[in-house]
Amino acid sequence: QGGDLHEKVKAEGPIDIRNAADYIRQAALGLHYAHEEGFVHRDIKPANLILDTHGVVKILDLGLARPSDEDDESAGLTGEFNEKILGTADYLAPEQATDSHKADRRSDIYSLGCAFYYLLIGKGPFAKGTLGERIRSQINDPPPNILDLRPDTPVTLVVLYLQMLEKNP
Repeated sequence: QGGDLHEKVKAEGPIDIRNAADYIRQAALGLHYAHEEGFVHRDIKPANLILDTHGVVKILDLGLARPSDEDDESAGLTGEFNEKILGTADYLAPEQATDSHKADRRSDIYSLGCAFYYLLIGKGPFAKGTLGERIRSQINDPPPNILDLRPDTPVTLVVLYLQMLEKNP
């Protein structure tokens, strides 16, 4: 029982910094486990992070996940549907935005950084314009500075966020 972090932010507004950092920390630990087991999620976003009634974050929806060592582009969901890009535009890593087969654990970290921004600000870091414009922004534009909208954010968390949203994996 619980609710996803997307709905929590929609209902209550941006999350306080301490809780947002803890939720992202928990999700990072879950992703680390999945990565160590050989899987890349490829669709990390607040709607796929559920906060249970005990304050524990769980990662949902492994529908786009694939083994990280999967080299055969015909395998998995993207191959089955002849897709190059799968995921959610506001949380896509640049390399995933051009070809989902290039997604690896670093792509999940990028997406988690976008989710962190959403928890703190209430929208994705590149959530303006059409679908194509948002994807181009993911690929080309520098991430927005959290301090512009949340000046109370500790610099160490801003630095971490900027590292998570590095354009070059």
